[in-house]
Amino acid sequence: MKHLPIRRSLSILSISVLIALSGNAVHAMSPAEIIERMEATMRGESQYAEMTMKIVRPRYEREVSMRSWLKGRDHSLILITAPPRDEGTAFLMRRNDIWNYDPRIDRTTRLPSSMMAQSWMGSDFTNDDLVRDSDLVEDYHHELLGTEEYDGYQAYVIEMTPKPDTPIVWGKVRLWIGVDDYMQLRIENYDQRDRLVNTMKLDQIEQFGDRRVPTRLSMVPADKDDERTVLTYRQIEFDMDIHESFFSRANMQRLR
Repeated sequence: MKHLPIRRSLSILSISVLIALSGNAVHAMSPAEIIERMEATMRGESQYAEMTMKIVRPRYEREVSMRSWLKGRDHSLILITAPPRDEGTAFLMRRNDIWNYDPRIDRTTRLPSSMMAQSWMGSDFTNDDLVRDSDLVEDYHHELLGTEEYDGYQAYVIEMTPKPDTPIVWGKVRLWIGVDDYMQLRIENYDQRDRLVNTMKLDQIEQFGDRRVPTRLSMVPADKDDERTVLTYRQIEFDMDIHESFFSRANMQRLR
């Protein structure tokens, strides 16, 4: 039986290792691709949800119930169902346009990009958090800082910085995304001076259809330990059949 010379055998082994490493490199995902997988997991192609938002302040607590519909990245609609004074209030995003309907005065108002950083319904969430105007993939530069254990999960840590001329108030955003299931686990928002502004934690994982997702989102301001807003999902349906025509100003006013 003939044997390859040792030097040649080592060369073949080295080539094999390089081929294996090259294959892994080809299949390794970029930070933007990880975020896309996360959004596919958390949002699906379309989604219907029923949820309750509790706003906690030192002197009071307030609850808001709502229903929401979304399709892809460009269409979403939120309808407030309680309390009675806010019932029927709606928010619509259709591509680059965002509208608010107030049934008390039967008026529809277009929200400019300058309002995206303002509080949504008096909560610690912004308009952009709930009726997203910015695009996590297209509007940011991304850097994968590494992986770490977070709340019992192995998670990617990705830092995002806004691209020039995008209407985003944050100086940077950090995301924690599960390595195995691409669940969103944590978000930290920083101002232009690199100071932490708020943190959103996502937990209470539950099964809905063929996927597991967090059902509690807790937004906590960095400098106010006694304040927070907790958004809890009571029901979620993914990949439902919903047409883009559903997301219209006329339908926003009709929904109850």
